[in-house]
Amino acid sequence: MSRDMTKSITLNGAPHNSKAVTIADLVRELDLAPEKVAVERNGEIVPRSTLGEAALAEGDVLEIVHFVGGGDHDDTWSVAGRTFRSRLIVGTGKYKSFEQNAAAVEASGAEIVTVAVRRVNVSDPKAPMLTDFIDPKKITYLPNTAGCFTGDEAVRTLRLAREAGGWDLVKLEVLGEARTLYPDMRETLKATEVLAKEGFHPMVYCADDPIAAKQLEDAGAVAIMPLGAPIGSGLGIQNRVTIRLIVEGAKVPVLVDAGVGTASDAAVGMELGCDGILMNTAIAEAKDPIRMARAMKLAVEAGREAYLAGRMARRMYADPSSPLAGLI
Repeated sequence: MSRDMTKSITLNGAPHNSKAVTIADLVRELDLAPEKVAVERNGEIVPRSTLGEAALAEGDVLEIVHFVGGGDHDDTWSVAGRTFRSRLIVGTGKYKSFEQNAAAVEASGAEIVTVAVRRVNVSDPKAPMLTDFIDPKKITYLPNTAGCFTGDEAVRTLRLAREAGGWDLVKLEVLGEARTLYPDMRETLKATEVLAKEGFHPMVYCADDPIAAKQLEDAGAVAIMPLGAPIGSGLGIQNRVTIRLIVEGAKVPVLVDAGVGTASDAAVGMELGCDGILMNTAIAEAKDPIRMARAMKLAVEAGREAYLAGRMARRMYADPSSPLAGLI
């Protein structure tokens, strides 16, 4: 059967169309990790070890289950087949020390940190390194291309990052100018296409433009990361309308990247339906970075809960909370 042929199946009791070739492909298509689910097909359990070889067929009836906390939903998010609980990603720049950086990461609850790729200090090769304080075996490193102003520079940087640490989940940013640090979307799109063809999974920093976001997704971006405001500005999300449009149109995770200044900004991004928030300066330049990291953790969680709860309708006029009938 052709890889491009769509199959009609029943998935967890509902009709579903998929181009997946194997059951493992289907699981990944659903942004789930095959090693974390159990699958029943046509009334029979499919051993987890065989999901990659089990062909998906037209008319299959599947049940896919996983464990959740007692009585509560397991509100995780996934990108490129990796699943995370924390929806807060933090940077590793601008801190006074590696110790402070590590303490802030712990307080934030983040499971992903962005890391810049820089030349080794050959004059002092035994100088402390970030990996001495933040263990890449416990925290996912997300190499980024901060400071790159062409697509070629960005691709070269990430090739080196993959060679250094084996990373294929990466953050791409290609800047247009030093004053605003706005993305050069033409170069960003070109670099995304190259990285995707080379097997990278690029999470891409971009303008808050729904059309550009869709183009990046089509080019192979595994996550769309529109700016809320200029990098390091702390101005908060300036255009909620376009961020929401990006969220509504995307089939991959959307995370606000850049511009968050305080906890309320993070909450707003999550209330718009974003899958997560990435920040650095808001924590690193706070008067008390550790306390701000805790605040951001709570803000992201609160914003997510508010989004899932569904806010009340906006009204043009007042609506009394207490009934007027029977008023004395």
